[in-house]
Amino acid sequence: MILVADLHTHSIASGHAFSTIQENAQAAARKGLEILGVTDHGPQMPGGPHEYYFYSLFALPDFLEGVRLIRGVEANIIDDQGNLDLPKDLLSRLELVAAGFHDICSPDGTAEENTEAMVAAIASNWVDIIVHPGNPNFKVIPKEIVEAALQHGIVLEINNSSLGAGGARQGSYDNCLEIASLAAETGLTVVVGSDAHFAGSIGSFEKALKLIEKAGIKPEQVLNTSSTKVLDYLENRRQIRQRLFKSNS
Repeated sequence: MILVADLHTHSIASGHAFSTIQENAQAAARKGLEILGVTDHGPQMPGGPHEYYFYSLFALPDFLEGVRLIRGVEANIIDDQGNLDLPKDLLSRLELVAAGFHDICSPDGTAEENTEAMVAAIASNWVDIIVHPGNPNFKVIPKEIVEAALQHGIVLEINNSSLGAGGARQGSYDNCLEIASLAAETGLTVVVGSDAHFAGSIGSFEKALKLIEKAGIKPEQVLNTSSTKVLDYLENRRQIRQRLFKSNS
């Protein structure tokens, strides 16, 4: 399976990553990627950028090193109502809103409470991609998350960095496999993300690809097998967020 986009990456703006956006784009071009998501952490992450950084993302060109840049965020789910750590007007402008649970930023709940918060974030329509839902530090009920994603047309991520030895979120494999197997069974669309915090990890998908193959996910269920699919999905989602913002203003 060939992937053409990496929609979950970090730059030095995240405070704990080690490469610039330029270096990430150069790495993406070397890997043959067509699209690069610029998804630095939301402002509640220690060391993360102020919200003004995200307003300023539109100073970036559409293409860098021949790679289409997607101006986005990896927002934090900050409460059990599924709220995020950026204002709604900004969420309505960005090209990609990914969101998930993170230590320090997110409430530490039971599996039922975490599921309620994640489902609320999905149902809010402010989120396009739920990142690393298999995180064992924030256990959820996979069946309910997959059902919510299906109902609201949201994509779940299979996060490559969660699966490596010595990497983030140790113990994610079984949770991710269960989520991927449910996605395969129900036809849910997933996205594979590197969650790169260093340019050398841009486009690193190997472990996640092996997992989704084991789960039985077909290429047509994977968002980032096609640039057209990625861009169409993200534009449709942005229009939904913009309408939601206007209706609530």
